[in-house]
Amino acid sequence: MKSYDIIVIGSGPGGYVTAIRASQLGFKTAIVEKESLGGVCLNWGCIPTKALIKSAQVFNYLKNANDYGLKIRDYNKDFNAVINRSRNVASGMSKGVNFLMRKNKIDVIKGYGKIKPGKKIDVQYDDGKIVEFQGNNIIIATGAKSRILPSLPQDGKKIIGYREAMTLKSQPKTIIIVGSGAIGIEFAYFYNSMGSKVTIIEYQDRLVPQEDIEISKSLETNFKKKGIKILTNSELVNSEVNGKIVSVTIKSGKKEDILEAEIILSAVGVKSNIENIGLEDVGIVTDKDKVVVDSYYQTNIPGYYAIGDITKGQALAHVASAEGILCVEKLAGHNVEPLDYDNIPGCTYSSPEIASVGFTEDQAKEMGHEIKVGKFPFSASGKAQASGNAEGFVKVIFDAKYGEWLGCHMIGAGVTDMIAEAVLARKLETTGQEVLKAVHPHPTMSEAVMESVADAYGEVIHL
Repeated sequence: MKSYDIIVIGSGPGGYVTAIRASQLGFKTAIVEKESLGGVCLNWGCIPTKALIKSAQVFNYLKNANDYGLKIRDYNKDFNAVINRSRNVASGMSKGVNFLMRKNKIDVIKGYGKIKPGKKIDVQYDDGKIVEFQGNNIIIATGAKSRILPSLPQDGKKIIGYREAMTLKSQPKTIIIVGSGAIGIEFAYFYNSMGSKVTIIEYQDRLVPQEDIEISKSLETNFKKKGIKILTNSELVNSEVNGKIVSVTIKSGKKEDILEAEIILSAVGVKSNIENIGLEDVGIVTDKDKVVVDSYYQTNIPGYYAIGDITKGQALAHVASAEGILCVEKLAGHNVEPLDYDNIPGCTYSSPEIASVGFTEDQAKEMGHEIKVGKFPFSASGKAQASGNAEGFVKVIFDAKYGEWLGCHMIGAGVTDMIAEAVLARKLETTGQEVLKAVHPHPTMSEAVMESVADAYGEVIHL
């Protein structure tokens, strides 16, 4: 039986990053993966969706070339080529992870891993053969899959999840998207840009309900301008496939309506992959579909750890990576601090993009803070106007007494690349006045961060 210091189960951005950091720290490391290295994120999530969205953005530039003084008389789209480009990008990234495994001398075990008592793992290979491995420490990073509603059973053809949404063989003329979190919003933008008629159904009272309410209102206005139909305060209570069409019953208050579309995309969140991986055999405690861990990701059974989507933190790739690094650094005896889950950035890569960190205005008030709020629209930004992306704004929230940066919320072009400034500033406990004294380059979109802070303190220049 082959033995390792650390065995990681799952090779998503939590698992493969964990394995690399473990190897860097001198641990003899193996990683178990039943599909492709990189997990959902690289193969079916974060990366290929961004490739699709980029194609949609380029297509929109062609449609609106006249706005830039350019004349393009003949252009079109090839839906299958767009899909193929996305898959090629994902494949290239997965090969990159393979290279990183070799570079860091990590053994890759291709098969289905199941934990056992005594810090052992059974790995079943594709041919059915089962091999046992020993690990001094076992880190479970099995991620999550598309959540299935009882009223919306997925058949992979007409009622689909995010995987199928990235590999459709033909573009649907009509598509209904259930759920308006990041997955739903990104696919809504993509299919609308490609020319599909898109309807979004959201159970709560607004789009992206986890975001600041002003962000939700701005996105809804933008999407309606694009021709996307939005139904909030709406519950899908039934679905039925009728040949080439899917009928869904939508309940809004006491009113019920029936909608039809070629494709229904279920984007109502994810479910942790914790079934049939041996948790019960080992005696690892779970709660509400999550593995219970301490601040350094140890389960109730010594030597067994869990990170990423199967734990209670935000189900985000960068969270899983950070948790895995923290976990193995703690194992190596480093002096590390628990992750601050209140300072995790969230990003939605539609057009406009959305990025946020910290607390919303309503949350800050509920916490009892006396606050200062500043907002700067991109319509007042020279860089945004010049680039033709003047929609959106940056909103900041500060504690009025101490100057603590409580929250930052952005909607507009490129904001997912701007939010890190607020994350770092909050990590360093930077005050609003210190942000104001940090010179921002001109002309840039990032000036809007400084200007929004200036607005909060009554010192804004360009409004």
